Amino acid sequence: MDASNLALFWAGVIAVAIAVYVVLDGFDLGVGILFGLERGEAERTRMMDSIAPFWDGNETWLVLIGASLYAAFPVVYAVFLGAFYLPVLLLLFGLIFRGVAFEFRLHSRRLRRFWDWGFCLGSVTAAFVQGAAVGAMMRGIPVAGGQFAGSAFDWLAPFPLLTGVGLVLGYALLGAGWLVLKTDGALQARARRQIPALAAALLVVLALAFGLTLDHSALAHGHLRERRWGLAFPLLGVAALGAVLLFTRRRHDLMPFVMTVLFFLCSFLTLGVMYWPYMVPYSITVASAAAPATSLSFLFWGAGVVVLPVIAIYTVAVYWIFRGKARKGYE
Repeated sequence: MDASNLALFWAGVIAVAIAVYVVLDGFDLGVGILFGLERGEAERTRMMDSIAPFWDGNETWLVLIGASLYAAFPVVYAVFLGAFYLPVLLLLFGLIFRGVAFEFRLHSRRLRRFWDWGFCLGSVTAAFVQGAAVGAMMRGIPVAGGQFAGSAFDWLAPFPLLTGVGLVLGYALLGAGWLVLKTDGALQARARRQIPALAAALLVVLALAFGLTLDHSALAHGHLRERRWGLAFPLLGVAALGAVLLFTRRRHDLMPFVMTVLFFLCSFLTLGVMYWPYMVPYSITVASAAAPATSLSFLFWGAGVVVLPVIAIYTVAVYWIFRGKARKGYE
């Protein structure tokens, strides 16, 4: 059975929202991850200032993903929550705790160190469980009768744990690129020095993950072998990582961040080529998971025509208004 146009539309909306979320919330999570490596109080404040106007709006895209899945693909939503109940709880805990820490550290002196570590650990936790969930999805989720048929701890396998570490490093690389773009002086120089080590560590984790997939369902059941044209995306992604190092060595402010974004987009497109039309590899497709046509139509006119443009316009406006260097914060 082929998916309807409305089902394809909402699958596309969710795919774009995931990509936007990974890039936008990825860099501010990355700044939070690097936050734990910075010892100077003034530099920590500058790191927070660089993401202050953006971080809460970035997470709007995560809400959009969850709401769209619930309304347009309820079967996928149910399976996903069943498979990742614990990771979702950890994700929410990390995001909430880092948000509280972001605000409280500004008004606390005695507990500022506690809130600083809370901001860092919340960022690491959120990034790790997102990567682990992606790895578990790649392994395949057991489904029977439209319900999750596995264990709540299936995601604690070596491959998902490795992809979790990989996303932490990837977000940290994105955060370092953001700091190079938005700051100057000693903080920018330190972020620039961190980029080569982060890129090298990310390549090592990718190589280890690829080695685990050689005898694993993540590649055996994927469609990359039949869709050879899709190999262009991982190759372009590796080239983008090399370009990150090249532009960092040339002391370019913008391009390391842009090339890291390109790496993430290539990684996302690689997964799309491997698993389309599955929404839950390797059991639930877009067509089989879609809500009834009337529900999709109502959702299109209510959310697709009204809510989506508002979120997109707000996001663009915020990044345009707060463009440029955050030398003394945003006042």
